[in-house]
Amino acid sequence: MSVFNQSRSTVIRFIIAGVFLIIVAQLVNLQLFSSKYEALAFNNAVYPKVRYPDRGIIYDRKGKAILNNTIMFDLEVTPSQIKGVDTNFLCKLVEIDTAEFKKRIVTAILKNGRYRPSIFEDLLTPEMHARLEENIYKFPGFALVERPVRVYPYNAAAHIMGYIGEADSGNIKRSSGFYRLGDYVGKTGLEAFYERVLMGKRGVEYMIKDNKNRLVGKYENGVYDTAALAGRNLRTYIDIELQQLAEKLMQGKVGAAVAIEPQTGGILSMVSGPNFDPNMLTGPNKQKNFNKLFLDVSSPLLNRAIKGQYPPGSTFKPLGALVALDEGIITPSFGVGCGGAYYGCSRPVKCTHKNAGHAANLRLAIANSCNSYFTHIYRLSVDAAKYKGVKNGYQKWKGYLNAFDLGVRVGVDLPSEDRGNVPDSSVYNKVYRNSWNSCTNLTLGIGQDMMLATPLQLANSMCIVANKGYYYTPHFVQKIDDETAADTIMNAFRIKHEPLTGISDDAYEAVISGMQDVVEIGTAKMARLPGINVCAKTGTAENYRVIEGKRTKLKDNSVFVCFAPRENPKIAIAVIVENAGYGGTWAGPIAALMMEKYLNDTLRTERLKEVERIAAANLLPDYLVREQYKADSTRAYNWFKMTKDSSVLQRFLKKEPKKDTAPAKGTTPAPKPDIRTTYLRLEAILPEHFYFTKPIQS
Repeated sequence: MSVFNQSRSTVIRFIIAGVFLIIVAQLVNLQLFSSKYEALAFNNAVYPKVRYPDRGIIYDRKGKAILNNTIMFDLEVTPSQIKGVDTNFLCKLVEIDTAEFKKRIVTAILKNGRYRPSIFEDLLTPEMHARLEENIYKFPGFALVERPVRVYPYNAAAHIMGYIGEADSGNIKRSSGFYRLGDYVGKTGLEAFYERVLMGKRGVEYMIKDNKNRLVGKYENGVYDTAALAGRNLRTYIDIELQQLAEKLMQGKVGAAVAIEPQTGGILSMVSGPNFDPNMLTGPNKQKNFNKLFLDVSSPLLNRAIKGQYPPGSTFKPLGALVALDEGIITPSFGVGCGGAYYGCSRPVKCTHKNAGHAANLRLAIANSCNSYFTHIYRLSVDAAKYKGVKNGYQKWKGYLNAFDLGVRVGVDLPSEDRGNVPDSSVYNKVYRNSWNSCTNLTLGIGQDMMLATPLQLANSMCIVANKGYYYTPHFVQKIDDETAADTIMNAFRIKHEPLTGISDDAYEAVISGMQDVVEIGTAKMARLPGINVCAKTGTAENYRVIEGKRTKLKDNSVFVCFAPRENPKIAIAVIVENAGYGGTWAGPIAALMMEKYLNDTLRTERLKEVERIAAANLLPDYLVREQYKADSTRAYNWFKMTKDSSVLQRFLKKEPKKDTAPAKGTTPAPKPDIRTTYLRLEAILPEHFYFTKPIQS
């Protein structure tokens, strides 16, 4: 028995000794090797305050800051640090309920973990920030963080500048973790394209907290702080005064205007209508304003300058003439006897002129915009014997158009540019079951059929004509501040493209002379400028849209292209105004005012009345009222089905007002345009995430 007790005593001694050694080892580990509790103590006593950098400023060509920064505050939360928070009081300050509070905390944990800060309420109003600042010490785990916010001093260039928004999971994943929740990234426009240049680098400031969670000073006198590095600035070609004028002229209109400096490819102005104030998408009301813009059926968020696809109509004729001249199909003296229509195919293509000799040569044909002439030379071009078949001839012809940057993306420094449409022969093979000829698509010669172009493409094609064959890819940014060899983003815009310099000067001079005659004696007399030789081409396109299941004819689209001065081109412009009639009625006057403003840096006094006349004209299509009513009422009904809240639906239950569609007495119908039809396919630029919200009540 004594031996057993002695053995048991030995075992107990070994157990006690082992436990003692483990305790000693753990104490040594905690004291000498482990930093876990040191980190916990550090986190309890020190708050890492993130310093977000100022994004780069964007300047116009004269050094004016057209996109700048101001400071606002975000409320951040670190869920693991929330202790004893008076939830009701905090909810009262932030103006939410407790259910929303819990939802936001859970979302922060799911998206960013318990131990990393997340945005709880972004871009606080001044009143909310003031309330929180004096009470923030009462809410452990919450902190106010400065946030540089974009401001637009000139209230202009919304579609060019774009907007920024908080990085979502997609942005974070694509950046391999470089971005984190709370970071802001460019979503559209130059903000998105030049994100890496503009964004800057985050900094951290370590602050000491007292036992009441108040920030009382810097930790270790700021030795471990890292400074935020501001983003770099962009110097652009934009003329902000020209931009403001163009936006004013496009008020109440659907369409776009683009102005480019031909010798550099620098974009001087780009406007899409309907437009909006870019300040709507910054500050505390940005989400509410975004929802309002997004739900507007006139699509103010859509940049029609790069996304709107339109038949170029008669503005294409100078390009078709250059193709025929270069291929030796015609000479500048080539003419046709047009009696008012082209009868070479089963369906006639009518002209606006019947007088003898109006298409006696190329120059006159351009000046008089003779449809018969240009459908004829299109057929001569694709049916030329040397191509051994219309399909081969058509592909050769299409190659010229692609060289003019039609049917391809131009490459502008904005995201989401569309390519327009110059169909391949395979498209016609499919549509017409491999049985088609030059009569099938003869209206391509006057910029119709399946041909579609963006306003940017049309403006760039005028740069090519003005430069007699060369161009630089259209772009906004001239240079980046502190640019280095690593800034390869600018390389593409400094390459001189010479796809059509092989066309003879004689050919270009013949076409350019015809375009000058359009202004001097033709349909663009409104574009004359004293002492300046202007070259231009008008276009008009019939406009159809499917409304309530029926193909409905709307007012014609007004199209205009130009460049000036002829001898040393400094500006090329394309303007499209939907549902506005002849090219010389609205698009032409808009372009003329833009040219005068840019070339002379001012407008003549008598021209100011013209600015006000055009700006006051509301040319928005009537169908938009009906389309908006349908969209709003549908959303209101869906909201009612989801929530049983009928408050929004009530206003749609009243008798719908009738719309007077009869023409006003004493008016005469517009003359028939020289272009056949318009097919318009528009796509909106959508956000990466759109949250369903309660329909907006008017």
